[in-house]
Amino acid sequence: MSQSKQIAIEYVNARADFFCALADTIWANPELSLKEFGSTASYCAALRELGFAVKEKLCGIDTAFCGSYGSGRPVIGILGEFDALSGLSQKAGSAQPEPLIPGGCGHGCGHNLLGAGSLAAAAAVKAYLEKTGRPGTVIFYGCPGEEGGSGKAFMAREGLWKQLDAALSWHPADVNQVRTGTNNSCIQVMYKFHGVSAHAAGDPYNGRSALDAVELMNIGVQFLREHTTDDCRIHYAIIDSGGVSPNVVQAHATVLYMVRANKVADSVKLQERVDKIAQGAAMMTDTRFDRVFIDGTAELLPNYTIEKLLQANMELVGAPRYDEQDLALARALRTTYEAETDPPGIGAKCDEQIARQVRELTENMTKPINDFVMPLYSGNVFIPGSTDVGDVSWLTPTSQVDIVTWPAGLPHHSWQVVSCGKSGLAHKGLLMAAKVLAATAIDLMEKPEALQAAREEFARRAASGYVCPIEPGEEPKAI
Repeated sequence: MSQSKQIAIEYVNARADFFCALADTIWANPELSLKEFGSTASYCAALRELGFAVKEKLCGIDTAFCGSYGSGRPVIGILGEFDALSGLSQKAGSAQPEPLIPGGCGHGCGHNLLGAGSLAAAAAVKAYLEKTGRPGTVIFYGCPGEEGGSGKAFMAREGLWKQLDAALSWHPADVNQVRTGTNNSCIQVMYKFHGVSAHAAGDPYNGRSALDAVELMNIGVQFLREHTTDDCRIHYAIIDSGGVSPNVVQAHATVLYMVRANKVADSVKLQERVDKIAQGAAMMTDTRFDRVFIDGTAELLPNYTIEKLLQANMELVGAPRYDEQDLALARALRTTYEAETDPPGIGAKCDEQIARQVRELTENMTKPINDFVMPLYSGNVFIPGSTDVGDVSWLTPTSQVDIVTWPAGLPHHSWQVVSCGKSGLAHKGLLMAAKVLAATAIDLMEKPEALQAAREEFARRAASGYVCPIEPGEEPKAI
C-alpha cells in the first residue's frame, strides 16, 4: 500500500468513532426527502469542526450543502445522502418489527451510513492533502432528496457538477461490488383534477367528477402501454380519490405518475404523451387539472476507468472481519425473510473465468454476511430502478461502489435495514466505504493519466449531451 493511501486509511481508523457517532445521530433523527433540516445542521457542524469551508443552500435548496478543502486541480467530489423513508420506524438491533414511532420514518436504505461514510472519505482525503502539501481540492456534497425529490438532478440543472474533475459515491448493500452499467431514467408528475360537486342521485347532471377524470386518464395510459418500447415503464398512485361518500360527485381527485425509460430523452417524450392523456381525460369529463412537476432523474453513464480503480482499492482495503455479535444479529435477521441464495445476474462483460468466480463466491450467500469482494464486472449491467446519481454522471465522470452494511439477501427499504443501521456490522461497512473512496480519490489526484483517461471516456459517453429531466422554473418539492 502506498504511503499516500496509508495516510488516509490511518485517518479513518483514528476517527472511526466520530463518523460512526455521526451516522448514529442521523439514524436516530430520520427525516424525509427535502425535509432533512436536522441532518443538514449536524453535517454542517461536523464539516466545520473538521476544517472544511462550508456553503449552505446550494442551488437554492434549503438542505443542500457542501464542504471543501484544498486548492487547485484536480477537484474531486464525494457525494453524500441522508434522507429516510416513511413508515419504517424501527428499534435498533431487533429481529422483529418494533416501531419506535408508529407510522414514523426510518433509514431503510442506509443513508445514515452513506452520508457519514462519504464524509469520512472526504476528511481522509483532506488529511492526505494536508500531510503531502499536494495541489488538489476535495468537496463533500450533502445531497438531499434522493428517495424523492431528485436533489442532485436539480443541482445538475444549475450546472453544479461541471466544476468537478470526477465524482465518487457508494451505497449500503449486502454485497461488496463496483456498480457498473446503467439504469432507468424517470420523471414524476402529479395531476390534480378539479370538478364540481353534486348529489350523485338528486342532481348528478350538475356534477363534474374529478375521480372520473383520474380513472379515464388511467385507462388511457393502459392503452398507451401497447404503443411504447419494451424499456418503458409507467407507474401511478391515486393519492386523493375525492372522499369516501359514493352519493357525492367527487369534486377533486389526484393521481401521481412516474414514467421511466432507459434514456432520459425518451422519458421526456413519454411524459409528453401522458400529459396529452390527462388533457383528454379533462375534456371528456368537463373538468380541469393542475399539472404539478415533482422530479426526474437521468440514466447513469458508467466510467470503466474509475471503476477499475475502485475495484483495485476494494481489494486493497478488503472486506471487514465480523465478530460474533455481528454474526448473531445477521443470523437473527436472516430468520425474518427469505434470503436470495442464487448467484446474482452475470453482466454482459463477464467472461467464463469471472462467472466461475462468482459461482464459487456466491456459495457464501447461504452465510449470514457476504464477507468477500465480488470480481469486477460480475454484476448486472442494467438496474431497472432510478437514481439522481445519473444526473451527476452526465456532467462529470462518476462511479460508485456497493458495500456490505446488512446481512446477505436482506431486502432494501425494509425494517430489517433500519434494525441493523446502528450495528457494528453497519459501522464496519461505513469505514470500508470511506477507505475505498478516499484511496480512489488519491489515485485520481496522483495519476493524471488515469484522470485523463476517465475524462476522455466520459466525453465519449456524454457526447450526445445532457437532457435534464427537471423542467425550467421548477423547484424541489417534498411529497
